[in-house]
Amino acid sequence: MTPRLRRLLAGAAAMTGVLMVLGVYTAAAGAGLTCAGRWPFCDGFLGLFPANWGSFLEWFHRLVAMLTGFLILGTTVQAWREGVAKGVRYALVVATVVLPFQIVLGALTVTEYEWVILTAHYVVATSIFTAVVAAAAWGLVDRGIPRIADAVRLALVGAPVMLVLAPHAFVSFGPTTQAVYYVVGLTTYAALVAVTLWANAAHGLRADAYGRLRFVTAPASVVVVALLIAGRQVYGPVLELAHLGGTVLALVLVVGAAVLVRGGLPVPQAGATNDAD
Repeated sequence: MTPRLRRLLAGAAAMTGVLMVLGVYTAAAGAGLTCAGRWPFCDGFLGLFPANWGSFLEWFHRLVAMLTGFLILGTTVQAWREGVAKGVRYALVVATVVLPFQIVLGALTVTEYEWVILTAHYVVATSIFTAVVAAAAWGLVDRGIPRIADAVRLALVGAPVMLVLAPHAFVSFGPTTQAVYYVVGLTTYAALVAVTLWANAAHGLRADAYGRLRFVTAPASVVVVALLIAGRQVYGPVLELAHLGGTVLALVLVVGAAVLVRGGLPVPQAGATNDAD
């Protein structure tokens, strides 16, 4: 894999995460229906530019979405040109195929603005993010396995922050808090997905400690992504308690992963890593 493609993979994952956080902030700030409720146009000069701060947020979100879509598409094309590992290529194909559905849902959030559509919009965005993160992790597997401990530590920092910022539990869940929560949550989720895939590759080399690690980080990633999706819902006491319970479970699993890492992991021989084929 060329350095250019590695940078594209990392950039696509980061941009997708930024786009999701920007979308969360735009919705929380009440800017989702600005731009006169039109799509893809706005409410300023010739309908192409924003007329105020609220519509700027929505307009900028659409701009970043367009750039991110082209970045994912370009990364997919480059991956197939280079003929990299199947896991990388197929994950990017999934992200690319899902993109049109996300565009349609993005338009519907403006023209219809219904709870089901908003939820579907975030779920599809999460699917794209997962696919791109997986592609990046598989593409960086040789470099990633030695960094597993660092990724687990990153998740160990993020999980307690998610508990403190849990929706409507301990702090006011306003636009800024929501943006911070999703920055931390998506970073934690990406770290757990990467650790799971890297540990799986190392486990293929008969490193049993990595096998135990992936059986902790995989469910932890599922719990975290469920929390992120649940965080976009309308909250009541039951959902609030369920969210807190899920966050505690995620924290326990991440602590378990940290304990396994602290116990020491065997270092696979150089050049022997799984290439995701």
